[in-house]
Amino acid sequence: MSRMSRRNFDDLVTLMARLRAPGGCPWDREQKLEDLKPFIIEEAYEVVEAIDRNDRGALKEEVGDLLLEACFVAQIAREEGAFDIYDSVTHVHDKLVRRHPHVFGEDTAESADAVLTNWEKLKNEERTAQNESLLSGVPQALPALLKAMRLTEKASRVGFDWEQAEDAVRKLEEETVELREALASGDQTHIEEELGDLLFTLVNIARKLNVNAEEALQSTNRKFTRRFQKIEENVRRDSRDFADVSLEEMDAMWEAAKGEES
Repeated sequence: MSRMSRRNFDDLVTLMARLRAPGGCPWDREQKLEDLKPFIIEEAYEVVEAIDRNDRGALKEEVGDLLLEACFVAQIAREEGAFDIYDSVTHVHDKLVRRHPHVFGEDTAESADAVLTNWEKLKNEERTAQNESLLSGVPQALPALLKAMRLTEKASRVGFDWEQAEDAVRKLEEETVELREALASGDQTHIEEELGDLLFTLVNIARKLNVNAEEALQSTNRKFTRRFQKIEENVRRDSRDFADVSLEEMDAMWEAAKGEES
């Protein structure tokens, strides 16, 4: 793309306003904030997917699509008289300056860990001034696995945490026993509660081991998909139907696919 044909941020803001204006796009004009929620989530995940694929061309496009959703939300808010996109830019700009006193002020931070500690300290001061919970900054709409990671990260920064990963593993053993007891009781509500506790503990173990639980599970999802598709290929190759394939045969195909990866 030549430099003469490049667009700037104001061009996108103006275009979004035009699409929403009388005589603009009927679909765009009908959208409400609630209608945009699935698109915002989808575009954010597509950015993550492009990063995972190490595809910079796709990443360029997906970042633009995500930016469009931000402009769309802000345009609706502007029409309501609430705020515009430049208010959002000002807010995040000022917040970044305020939370980087080691760059824009007199404080010092010699490591990434020190930066995170200072960041959390400043956030806590802001929350205290507004009488907010330490956990209030965790979005309610986050996927459960990611939300568990964020909740425990925030709690750990004020000392509410196990000292070692082994301590969390012992908690996992305790939760496993409680899940078995719930299964024996047959109480579905109790089973759900104990299973949730078990998953929450697993997320804590991942955090203590510096493993991103969401990414670890996504990796396993991809591995499962690859291996199961190998089973499907074998079944199709033999012109068979899954109803005619025993579990033992599928297990053997699974182990064969696993061996190929090794």
